[in-house]
Amino acid sequence: MFEFPVLVGDIGGTNARFGLIESRGALPRLLSHEATADHPHPSRAIQASLAKGGDRAPPPRSAILAIAGRIDGPEIQLTNAHWKIAGQRIAEDFGLSAAVVVNDYVPVAAGAAEIEPHDLTPVGPCPPASGGARVVLGPGTGFGAAALVPYSAHLAIVSTEAGHTDFGPSDAFEEKVWHALERVEDRITVESILSGPGLSRLHAAVAHVRTGQPHEKLDPAAVTEAGLNASDPHAAETLELFGRLLGRVCGDLALTFLATSGVYIGGGIAPRIVKVLQESGFREAFERKAPFAGMMRQIPTSVITVHDPAFRGLAALANEGAKFVYHGQVWRKGA
Repeated sequence: MFEFPVLVGDIGGTNARFGLIESRGALPRLLSHEATADHPHPSRAIQASLAKGGDRAPPPRSAILAIAGRIDGPEIQLTNAHWKIAGQRIAEDFGLSAAVVVNDYVPVAAGAAEIEPHDLTPVGPCPPASGGARVVLGPGTGFGAAALVPYSAHLAIVSTEAGHTDFGPSDAFEEKVWHALERVEDRITVESILSGPGLSRLHAAVAHVRTGQPHEKLDPAAVTEAGLNASDPHAAETLELFGRLLGRVCGDLALTFLATSGVYIGGGIAPRIVKVLQESGFREAFERKAPFAGMMRQIPTSVITVHDPAFRGLAALANEGAKFVYHGQVWRKGA
C-alpha cells in the first residue's frame, strides 16, 4: 500500500508531530513538532517539518496520518483546531502516490500487536495471554479507545467512540459525586470524567461533596501533583476514585470485545499515576463483573510506558500493512 519513504503524522488539536520512515522495516525518524495554530493548514505544517529535516529528509512518496477525530468523510475538521484534513489534498500537494488518514487510536492498537513486556507496566498480578482480542484506551485531553481483534489471518482494528457513552455511579458516595459533577452538554460521559478536563471536574465534585460547598476547578496537572504528594486530601481521594472508575471502564470494554489478551492503557494521565492505579481499587473494579469475574481475573491490564506508541504503530501499519484491517480515509493516485 505504501511507497517509501512514508511520511507519518500524529495530529492533535494543539500539536502535530511528523516523522519519516525512509525504508521498509525502519522506525520513523522524528522531523518536528508543529503547533497547529502556527500554520493555516496541514500541508504548510508538513512543508515546515520536512524543511526542518534538512538534506537528510528525502521527499516522501506516501503518507499515513493519525488524527484525534472520527474519520467520516473525505475532509475531516479537527475538533480543537481550525485545520481540515483531506488525504487527497495532502497527497496532491506533495506528489504522493497514496495518503491514508486514520483515527489516532488505530496506530496505538496496531502497536499493541507486538508490544514488548519492557514497554509495559503491569497493573495487577495477571499472566499474559495470547491469541485473543486486545483493547487499547487512553485518558488524556479526551478519551480514546480501540480494539485489536484476530480475524482469519489478519488483525482487525476497531476504532470506537467509547468516550462518549454514558457513565453512571455504582455506590452511594459516587451518587453524591455525580450530583455535584459538571455536565457536558447535559450529559455525564466516560470522557467527561476520565480525561484531563474530567479530572478537574471530578476533583471539584469530590471537594464539593466533602465540604458541602461548591469548589473551583483546578488545572488537571495541579490535581495530579497535589494528589500524588498528598498536599490536598480531596485531590488524593480524586485520584483514587479516578483509578476505580478507569478500572470499571476498562473492564466494560474488556467484556465488550472479550479482550482475553489484555487491556493496554495509554494517554497522558495513566503513566503519571501508575502507583495510584496499582494501589487503588482499579483491579477490583475491573474484575467485579459477575458472572464473569473468574474470566476477568485472567485478563492482564497494563499501562503503556513506551515513548511514542502512536509513531511505533504508524510504522507497523506502514511496514506490515497487509497484516491489519482497519477503517480510514484512503486515497491512491489513479484509483
